[in-house]
Amino acid sequence: MRNESVPNGKRPLLPQAWADDIREAVRVMRSGGLVLMPTDTIWGLACDATNDAAVSRVFALKRRSEAKALITLVDSPEAVGRYVRTLPDAAWDLMDVAVSPLTLVLDDAQGLAQGVTAADGTAAIRVTREPFSQALCRRMGRAIVSTSANISGQPAPRCFQEISEEVRSAVDYICLARREETAATKPSGIIRIGRGGEVKIIR
Repeated sequence: MRNESVPNGKRPLLPQAWADDIREAVRVMRSGGLVLMPTDTIWGLACDATNDAAVSRVFALKRRSEAKALITLVDSPEAVGRYVRTLPDAAWDLMDVAVSPLTLVLDDAQGLAQGVTAADGTAAIRVTREPFSQALCRRMGRAIVSTSANISGQPAPRCFQEISEEVRSAVDYICLARREETAATKPSGIIRIGRGGEVKIIR
């Protein structure tokens, strides 16, 4: 059994102040709500990736075409395998060596809401190793949608302060963690991996 999330399989110590924050965010998402949360890249508009109604709310809020599937976060490489029928060796290899956030587009998705699984049957999944979002994903126990916290066509916010009031007022919970950070961040890399292990860099 692999465990790439933390060295020697040990979970990192988290600030005590995060416990209630994570608990409330998970409660809201399990109830079908929308959450703003910090991730391993930019701040994300998040929900339960297995809940059709919640995912539809994300598309409506962002005014995003449902033809453009959403990225999901999980807490470990093993969790990726729950949402695709077959995980190519190339995917394991890339997750092993990735030194920056990397989203993999994989065939034969399963167990995800409509709009998370694309029309061609693929899903875009990323293992987050950032402590807050990883702990949140672990407690959630299922994949979480993570899409940039902006209206489609508008600039993606680089930090919490740049999230518009329109987006903030439309969600059910806003995480407290890491709001004070102002350093610019950027989206993840994206690589498409075919059934036979073919690799194509998308971003």
